[in-house]
Amino acid sequence: MSSHAITVTINGRVYRATVPARMTLVDFLRDELRLTGTHVGCEHGVCGACSIMFEGRPIRSCLMFAAQADGASITTVEGLAPEPGGLSVLQDSFWETHALQCGYCTPGMLIAAHALLMRIPNPTDEEIREAISGNLCRCTGYKQIVDAVKLAAERLSGKNQNG
Repeated sequence: MSSHAITVTINGRVYRATVPARMTLVDFLRDELRLTGTHVGCEHGVCGACSIMFEGRPIRSCLMFAAQADGASITTVEGLAPEPGGLSVLQDSFWETHALQCGYCTPGMLIAAHALLMRIPNPTDEEIREAISGNLCRCTGYKQIVDAVKLAAERLSGKNQNG
């Protein structure tokens, strides 16, 4: 099997590696770089657990080969926090509203919500539901996730100074 040399910027850090031609991006992130916040779910692009920001847009990393990411800028769920061990406003809002239970969908939900808030700083409930609709959650019923995104939007706009 052929291999490819790649250079990618992930969460602001440049990585150089040689990857097998058929290695998926999610496997590269998790197995080679130990960035295990990105989860592997269905491996068919349906569940959203493997979502990352790729060149500023949310994508399913199970549907892309690592070699295709050569030269790209990627943000994983680990890169959403302002500092290692810290939480972003969005992550803190998920914690505060109990928008995570088993936690399996949480990284993908955070990426989807982050992408939404980058586009629409004050989304409606309908816009939030649409933005997260491609991510499957079996535990929360989605209400807490919608509440978390609304809370983060309020905090980011300065309307809610409690967090």
